[in-house]
Amino acid sequence: MRYALDRKAQTHQRIVKEASVRFRRDGIGATGLQPLMKSLGLTHGGFYAHFKSKDDLVEQALRLAVDEAKAFTRETFTGPDSLSEFIDVYLSSPHRDESGTGCPLPNMCAELGQLNQPSPLTDEIIIHLLDAFDEAQQIENPEPKSMLVLSSLVGALMLSRSVHDKQLSEHILKVTREHVKLHISKQDTAEVPLQSTVTDEIPLNT
Repeated sequence: MRYALDRKAQTHQRIVKEASVRFRRDGIGATGLQPLMKSLGLTHGGFYAHFKSKDDLVEQALRLAVDEAKAFTRETFTGPDSLSEFIDVYLSSPHRDESGTGCPLPNMCAELGQLNQPSPLTDEIIIHLLDAFDEAQQIENPEPKSMLVLSSLVGALMLSRSVHDKQLSEHILKVTREHVKLHISKQDTAEVPLQSTVTDEIPLNT
C-alpha cells in the first residue's frame, strides 16, 4: 500500500514538473492535457486521479515554477556583484532560448494578463525579486531602481523572444544589459545619461 502511494506521488510530481516546463515554453492555453500525459507514458483518463481540473494543474505547475525561480535567486544573491551577475544571466541567450526552465514571469504576465486572470503567484515572485534587488543595492531607497530593473529585464526578455531576427534579439539583450547595469551603478538616478553608451547600430535585416 505504501509503495502504491509513493508511486502515485512520484507520478503526480512528474506531471507537475512536465506541465511547468510546457506552460512556460508553450503557454498554458496551448498545452493540451492529452499530449502532456502521453509524453509521460500516461493516459488522458489517468489525469483525473491526480488533479481536479486543468486549472488545478496550472496552479501547482506555476507554484513549482515560482519556487524554482525563488531558489535560483537565493543561490545567486550571495555577493556584492550579485545583481549585476543576475542581470547577465537573465538577459542571456541561454535564458532566452530555454524558456521552459527559466523565469516564469514573462509567460505569466503575458498570458494571464491577456486573459484577465491575474495570479497571486505573479505578485509573489515580483515581490521576491524586488526584495532581492533592494538588498543587493545597499543604498537608501532602492525600491524605484529595483522596480525599473525588474520591468526592464522582463520586458527585454519578452521582446528578445518575440522578434524573428536573431541579431536584433541579441541586440535587445545587449543594450538592456548594459544600460540597466549602468543605471544601478549610479548612486543617483539623475546621474544616468540619456544618450546610449552602446555604439552598435541596431542590426536590421532587410
